[in-house]
Amino acid sequence: MNWEAFWLTARLAAIVSTLLVAIGIPIAYWVTYSRWRWKFLVEAAVALPIVLPPTVLGFYVLVALGSGSPLGRWWELLTGHTLAFTFEGLVIGSLLYSLPFAVQPFAASFGAVDRTLLQASASLGHSPLQTFRRIVLPLSKAGLITGFALSFAHTLGEFGVVLMVGGNIPGVTRTLSIDIYDQVETANYSSANQTALLLLIISFLVLSIVYGLNRYGLSRSSWAVSPWR
Repeated sequence: MNWEAFWLTARLAAIVSTLLVAIGIPIAYWVTYSRWRWKFLVEAAVALPIVLPPTVLGFYVLVALGSGSPLGRWWELLTGHTLAFTFEGLVIGSLLYSLPFAVQPFAASFGAVDRTLLQASASLGHSPLQTFRRIVLPLSKAGLITGFALSFAHTLGEFGVVLMVGGNIPGVTRTLSIDIYDQVETANYSSANQTALLLLIISFLVLSIVYGLNRYGLSRSSWAVSPWR
């Protein structure tokens, strides 16, 4: 078992899922409540990583992070090295790849909030931000936690994007999925099985806990929150 790859993968998943909460909530809110007639184009762009081959997404992310791009040149001037084949590059690629797994549950939970509560809040003189903080967020806990967990579990098992963007550098970009691939390539099936089984168990536990909380806990407690306090 490659524990160095394990902790690197866990750190990557934790950072990406946390950042996706901050990035995904505003996007999901806009998608849910915007009346712009062309917003379906934004929805399609956000959902694109679900159907796009990871190697295609990884290739374009690699180009965008390379020294030939404005972002890559700026980062190279700032740090002395490019974003490609670095842990920071993995974070950026993983953010794009897991974005729909956070935004879609967020948007679904926002859309499930009773619109009469929002209208009542507005009639009482609350600003949209106050309404969002006091009503939408408390009633969307289940969706927020689901989005966080899905993006975390999805990042744990990434392969194509991280391989294209980060390569296979031990201690820097070698994640568990790449380590499994390396073990299979060298016919070390016992070690590959141990790592694959660990990923399977972690992913199953994360999803089981989330769906259990949604069914027996958060789905009830969220509606018990008073939106006016």
